[in-house]
Amino acid sequence: MKSICSEPSERRARNLDARVDSGRCASGLAETLDSDASPTARALLALELLQGSPGITADRLADKLGVSERAARRYVGILREAGIPIESVRGPYGGYRVGRGLRLPPLMFSAIEALGLVMAVLDGHHDASDPTSPVGSALGKIMRALPEPVAAQAEIVRRATAPAPDRSAARPDPGITSALVQACANHQQVRLDYRSEAGAEFRIDVDPWAVVVRHGRWYLLCRAHKADAQRAYRIDRVGGVEVLNDSFRPPADFDPVAMLEAHLGVGWEYETEVIIDGPLEVVGRCISRVLGKLEPIDANTTRLTGSTSQPGWYAEQLATIPAPYRIIKCPEIQEASRALGQRLLAASETP
Repeated sequence: MKSICSEPSERRARNLDARVDSGRCASGLAETLDSDASPTARALLALELLQGSPGITADRLADKLGVSERAARRYVGILREAGIPIESVRGPYGGYRVGRGLRLPPLMFSAIEALGLVMAVLDGHHDASDPTSPVGSALGKIMRALPEPVAAQAEIVRRATAPAPDRSAARPDPGITSALVQACANHQQVRLDYRSEAGAEFRIDVDPWAVVVRHGRWYLLCRAHKADAQRAYRIDRVGGVEVLNDSFRPPADFDPVAMLEAHLGVGWEYETEVIIDGPLEVVGRCISRVLGKLEPIDANTTRLTGSTSQPGWYAEQLATIPAPYRIIKCPEIQEASRALGQRLLAASETP
């Protein structure tokens, strides 16, 4: 190597090898790579480019590396020899991409990507600093793989940030969630050990259609066999999952989020009906599907029908509608709306 590489280049290669051996991320090579960079540096840059641009062609890869197309293919071969699964697809829309193997390939993060990922984890999980939790353990591995300057900055954010827990969030068991997601993907029936909101425990067989996250809560959207009806179960209330041998066919062209929100708006103790002075296409943009079903009465009037177990909350949601409306059905919501209106009028009075 001395005959073709300068001494500074060899020193850079040794430093790069040391960072790789210690688990440090080699991200940012594209900005710092010199024309006389070592083969190790170019191979790592090739990996970064493959991860950042799935489907990149050999000629584009060669251009980014500053080498010939033949040399670019040689660097792909080096990565494959190192056990990294690099897939190639022929044809006009083909190219290289990092595949899925038995081992996780080295991940390349820029400083902004790494810090953004740490911030996102801290924002969503108040237990992210606990090394014994799955999220805290995974975050620690990412931190240890970052370059020293980036890791130091991220660690400051991690230690100085004290996110307030979302008290309405209910995070389910990762193992149970993973089993349900896998069953949804494989279209396999499952048997659930479930605890209702009232505390009753029962076992039920279902067709798991989809897992949906809404406002910090995880739901399993499914068809319950015994009732032969659509159901939405809170995954944090699932105590156990048994995957059955039977398969199923999910509904065609269904929207999991829309179906969940529509499901959450029916079946409660207080049935509602509200007439809104506004066309359906306008009203529909202002009202959550959780409140119920919208249907046009005429070109300028819309009917909202649904149900709730919390008349006060429902009245507060109706008050956000930017159009006149009349509560036709549900005396409890009418009374809650009067109380809300009096409270708002009292708040506006001059002392």
